[in-house]
Amino acid sequence: MSSYRDVVKAARSLLTYERKFHVVVANSVRAFSSKCEKPKGVVVGAYQKDGDKPIRSSENAVLLDDAVGGRIMSLIRERGMDGRPGKGLLFNGLEGEFSCVAVVGMGPAGAGYNELEELDEGMENTRIAAGTGARALQLQRMAEVHVDGMDFPEQAAEGAALAVWRYNANKRKKNRLATPKLHMYGKGDHDAWVRGLFKAESQNLARRLSDTPANQMTPSIFAQAAVDALCPCGVAVEVRSMDWIEDMSLNSFLMIAKGSCEPPLLLECTYCGTAPEEKGILMLGQGLTFHSGGLCLKKKTGMDKYRGAMSGAAVCVGVLRAAAALSLPMNITAVIPLCEHMPSGMAVKCGDVVTLLNGVTLGIKNVDKAAVVMMADPLLYAQANFKPKMILTVGSVARGVSYGLGGSATGLWSNSAFLAKQFRKAGSITGDRIWRMPLFRYFREIITDNSTYDMSNCGRGPASSCLAAAVMHSLVPCLDWAHLDIRGTGMTTQVNPLPYLLKDCMTGRPTRTVIQFMYQMACSQS
Repeated sequence: MSSYRDVVKAARSLLTYERKFHVVVANSVRAFSSKCEKPKGVVVGAYQKDGDKPIRSSENAVLLDDAVGGRIMSLIRERGMDGRPGKGLLFNGLEGEFSCVAVVGMGPAGAGYNELEELDEGMENTRIAAGTGARALQLQRMAEVHVDGMDFPEQAAEGAALAVWRYNANKRKKNRLATPKLHMYGKGDHDAWVRGLFKAESQNLARRLSDTPANQMTPSIFAQAAVDALCPCGVAVEVRSMDWIEDMSLNSFLMIAKGSCEPPLLLECTYCGTAPEEKGILMLGQGLTFHSGGLCLKKKTGMDKYRGAMSGAAVCVGVLRAAAALSLPMNITAVIPLCEHMPSGMAVKCGDVVTLLNGVTLGIKNVDKAAVVMMADPLLYAQANFKPKMILTVGSVARGVSYGLGGSATGLWSNSAFLAKQFRKAGSITGDRIWRMPLFRYFREIITDNSTYDMSNCGRGPASSCLAAAVMHSLVPCLDWAHLDIRGTGMTTQVNPLPYLLKDCMTGRPTRTVIQFMYQMACSQS
């Protein structure tokens, strides 16, 4: 029989990578003498201490504590847990059906909207608590994780499902960290829990598409992945070939695509949730499956992250899948141009000029600023063909927004105060915030002040994201339009990532915010 000290040491070693938890072995004999084929763990919450008052747990935590004879609360008090968000204790060897019990801080009771943070802190604290607890139990090799719905079952499901997912398709099976099955524990709104799982799984789909290496996510592979993900949900997917793109004269798209041996494709994905004759929302997602910078080659350090330059397209696929799963009563169409941007003898050159479908000439001063060029003609085509009531463009377009906002929020440019207000509200609910950026005439004057062509793809000066948005805005003359630049949020987050996401991995942001925005638009419609 191992000594008590050895038991504690072994239990603690299981959480080498989870510094936020303390490990408590409640029964050393049970911890080593019994092995479950499918061990189960449970996550419950505790509110932050209010002054000298004793710590208070969630309703489901009280029921669990009663089931184990009050041992959980007594151990919590012994260890001095204070209930701060994301901080907690992990108990091994308690009697009952669960091998491990994670008690995680939920923050102050009754937390709500924080105007300064533009965030519903109660919902976000629930995501953090559920995600931290679920990940800790995953590291303990739990096959099933039951999660307390706490105050917000939908947000608990989101946090847990996002936290336990990771891209590991290229690791050997024996070296992969298994993803546990998630269940709701105790009382609560089960329908809300299921909605949260749908939203998180849609973001995880976007994470998978974005994180896959570029040689395993070419335009044709992405198209097949979109078909596999959307068609079973009832979303129609039309795959347009290079011949069709040439016939439709989408020349700005072809200018970027011609540098690669991979043929470009264009996807038209249609979700019909109401009468077909009703005008819907058009999404345009940037689908650069690899962005090398072309002849203006990017630096070799960190170039691998530009496999995520198609994160805008991945967000569109995730949103459509969630819309179908949630049966939103609205029509949504996504147009997704897919290509690689590579240097070659056929590649677009600095100073080339292309005539767009509306007759405007676009000068390509910097071929590294390829996003607005490849999206220009598809945007004009989609407006004329689908006649939407509003347009949403999504892409990792320019790095300026990441200098200004980092990973804190996604930059929004819009010609509609109503759409900006709806996105702001959606971001505060999902915890994936949106920040409106300026769309001044100042920026349009910069991109149109040229002597030999009508408009430049990059203009002059450091405000690269605002200049790119000005180019996109000039192509939408008379419709409500919003543009999300996800360069700082949709690709890898290296500084202060959200606790339920992973550092140095693609985030899939802001998929849930766009889903919430669509839900709000559907509600205002009905």
